[in-house]
Amino acid sequence: MPKAFTLGNGKILICFDKYAQVRDFYFPRVGLENHVSGHHVHRIGIWADGSMKWFEDPSWNISMTCNIDTGTCDVTAVNNGLKVLVTLNDIIYNEENIFVRKVTVKNLQDNDREIKMFFAQQFQISESRRGDTAYYDPRCRALIHYKGSRVFLINTQYGTKSFDDYTTGLFEIEGKEGSHLDALDGQLSKNPIEHGSADSVLGMTLEISGRGSETFHYWIAVAKSISEVRELNTYVLKKTPDHLMTTTKDYWNAWVNRKNFSFHGLSDEIQHLFKQSLLIVRSHEDESGAIIASGDSDMLQHGRDTYSYMWPRDGAFAALALARAGSLSSARRFFEFCNRVISDEGYFMHKYLADGSLGSSWHPWIRDGKPELPIQEDETASVLYALWEYYRFSKDLEFIESIYSSLIESAADFLIHYTYRDTNLPYPSYDLWEEKYGVSTYTCSAVYGALMAAANFAKLLGKHGAEKRYLSSAEKIKKAIIKYLYCDDINMFCKLTQIEGNKINHDKTIDMSSFYGIFQFGVLDVFDPKMQKCIQTIEKELCLHNNITGVPRYVGDKYYRINDDAPSNPWFITTLWLAQFYIREAKSEKDLKVVKACFDWVQKYSLPSGILSEQLNPFTGEQVSSAPLTWSHATFVTTVIDYLEKLEKLGICDASNTV
Repeated sequence: MPKAFTLGNGKILICFDKYAQVRDFYFPRVGLENHVSGHHVHRIGIWADGSMKWFEDPSWNISMTCNIDTGTCDVTAVNNGLKVLVTLNDIIYNEENIFVRKVTVKNLQDNDREIKMFFAQQFQISESRRGDTAYYDPRCRALIHYKGSRVFLINTQYGTKSFDDYTTGLFEIEGKEGSHLDALDGQLSKNPIEHGSADSVLGMTLEISGRGSETFHYWIAVAKSISEVRELNTYVLKKTPDHLMTTTKDYWNAWVNRKNFSFHGLSDEIQHLFKQSLLIVRSHEDESGAIIASGDSDMLQHGRDTYSYMWPRDGAFAALALARAGSLSSARRFFEFCNRVISDEGYFMHKYLADGSLGSSWHPWIRDGKPELPIQEDETASVLYALWEYYRFSKDLEFIESIYSSLIESAADFLIHYTYRDTNLPYPSYDLWEEKYGVSTYTCSAVYGALMAAANFAKLLGKHGAEKRYLSSAEKIKKAIIKYLYCDDINMFCKLTQIEGNKINHDKTIDMSSFYGIFQFGVLDVFDPKMQKCIQTIEKELCLHNNITGVPRYVGDKYYRINDDAPSNPWFITTLWLAQFYIREAKSEKDLKVVKACFDWVQKYSLPSGILSEQLNPFTGEQVSSAPLTWSHATFVTTVIDYLEKLEKLGICDASNTV
């Protein structure tokens, strides 16, 4: 199930399903320690006139929109059978680890009624179902869940009152389905404490006049001790929930609008999606600087792992999007993280957890009986490439100087040494799709772009010997790419090459990354004859021409494919890469119509809350795999900025206006 929206503040990240229920709750780092883990749920329900309906019940009609500029989400839930309308406005406070919901319940009948709202919490603290405790704390009149140094406090405020009903219990253990069943009769048993796989439910009784409504607030505070969450609870009551919501909205409004883009010719929907994408990317950045690929843990139900890791490649493009949108401090934190985790030899491993420790991997350390580095070399290259782009926007010379030896020089020297001496092509590594081992066009292009970035840094700092060395190596790789990787018979750069002695074997699969890497990293200009032949091949052989359209990763891609006879799934990223090519190729505003059509396509297949997944069902357009995917949102942001900057270059409008 794709997540319907996400909220975060750099320490906690919460993902919600289409019923507005919490499905993922990360703390104390974004992407690290999911205390709900996707298959558990924080239910929301209404009891009225002797009937109980949780939001998962099909009798509810639920819609949600993320508020442009405010980093909040509005949920509207209508139940015609119960004659009740519920609205939720959700935020995560930007200053403290507090999730706040403003809840309004409207009585759709003419007569006065007693309506009761329930919130049921299922935690799996520290990703383990054993040893949790849930209890009612009479000192602060709140529910508390804890295990060790992970503590959650749940409370409400309705005027001067807290919730008036509660219970704790067990779920998914000892034959117990969960304490939410205790709410079916509208009354809770008030069991004061439970341990093991413990859950809790609270109830709020509302006396609502005919056609009237009542409003209250619900919050979850999280910290590392019971005393800390109690202090946070006092903080909420003193400051008031409304104050927390107002200041949070003001903060994110200022953050997302700092660059004041003109959005010339773009619809309100595209502008909204741009800003929402920025907020989603930012919500996936931990305060340590790690930017995780996705907080959506749903993949754990179908596979062995999730996307809650920092891939240096994905993170680099996300950091670049943040920098170009004006969030230079966010981008700098990412590069500081990279500087801390890069190996002594100058390369990045497959992926990392938000605390800098090594993430899980399927890349072996030995191949055909010989040791090998289990890396994707383009990840190391992508960080250098993005770092130069960050400097172009920030002019943060002191920072660059501070990491030159430890990050820039170390990585660039590794890229030079990790190269065949006879062909000047990089040694084999895993491709950016993490599937094949060899010398890929995309990786070679990324290495070229990285060495050019390193040369720029060396020149900037007056290191002329290093500048010459990096420029020379980059030029050799560029010539090798053109000589060895372009295939005249398919009018395309090959996907992958295997080098065995003097023999070079090409994998001629049409791959969008091979095309994208060449122009993105500056190997060839888009008007080069080879690139003009490549675009014809891409449009003919790879682009989908059905009613969904879009661009798959490569011909014959089976990842999450619907069935063996179905076309490969289109991805948001690869479709936007094609738009980036058209932007570079455009000579007039008329030439950019195809780009605006691409933006409309992305918006069409986004969720109402602005969520972009990894890929789409090629028949229905339904979102597939992780949602949100940070890289998808970052690519959308980057492509919109490319479009606006092209308009500025054409003399049509300014890309942004200084506030």
